[in-house]
Amino acid sequence: MGMDLSLCTQCHCLAARRHARAVTRHFEAGLRRHGLRATQFSILAALALAPPLPMGALAELLGLERTTLTRSATLLARNGWVRSDRTADGRERPLRLTASGRRKLESAYASWQAAQDSVATKFHDGPLAAARLPDMRIHRGGNE
Repeated sequence: MGMDLSLCTQCHCLAARRHARAVTRHFEAGLRRHGLRATQFSILAALALAPPLPMGALAELLGLERTTLTRSATLLARNGWVRSDRTADGRERPLRLTASGRRKLESAYASWQAAQDSVATKFHDGPLAAARLPDMRIHRGGNE
């Protein structure tokens, strides 16, 4: 029995990955002038909306590999935009948005909003709707 490799040209996985990279480039073009990557902006926004989160919980929430989150969080911490807190038992180090991080998020928000508003016209929005994060309640607690 032979393989019909021409079917591979219709690969849903490849199409989704190509689409995701194009959307990411679209957002990063707008965020570049703020010194942020799209993933970094998403981390800052998630931490603004939620209480401090351990790395594992934040990675799961954002759909990121923990190693990817760790690399991004290290850069964000180096810039003073997030910090990790120690817990009583020392096993977790929840990330917290700093005041400087909130200012960075606020300065980049208009660029993110422009990319967000234009993505539906530039790209087909149907597949994007299913992949969005669940609604998060805005955390009004003490993020520094």
